[in-house]
This record gives sequence, structure tokens and C-alpha cells, in this order.
Amino acid sequence: QVQERLTEQILECINSTLKPHGVAVVIKASYMCMMMRGVQKQYSTTTTSGFRGTFKETDTRSEFLRLITSSLA
Repeated sequence: QVQERLTEQILECINSTLKPHGVAVVIKASYMCMMMRGVQKQYSTTTTSGFRGTFKETDTRSEFLRLITSSLA
């Protein structure tokens, strides 16, 4: 599974099932392939995000991202 596709699938599932005014999904994942092969960068993570509805508005999205920033560190 590609992380970007997983983010989009979770976003669409929540959106189509619950039909909320807005959905925001942020995924932070570690990749063993980046740690063990290739760049061999320890603690390598990638973050992807997706937004629908009210979270597409800059102010709402910015507030959400600001609130979760400490959780992603």
C-alpha cells in the first residue's frame, strides 16, 4: 500500500460514510526500507495529509494543523 493512497482511502471512507461538513486525515509513518536500505536514514518518517469540506478552507486547515503539530513531532 502506498501511504498517499491509504490517506486518500481513509479520507473518502470517513467522508462517504459519515457525511460530515469536513474531514482531515494526517498520517505519519516510518519506513523500514528507508532505514535499512537505500538512504539508511534512521527514524525516517513521511507525513501525508488530505482534506475535504470545511478543512479545504485555509483558516480551518491551518488551525487543525497547528493543533496537531505537537502530536506529530
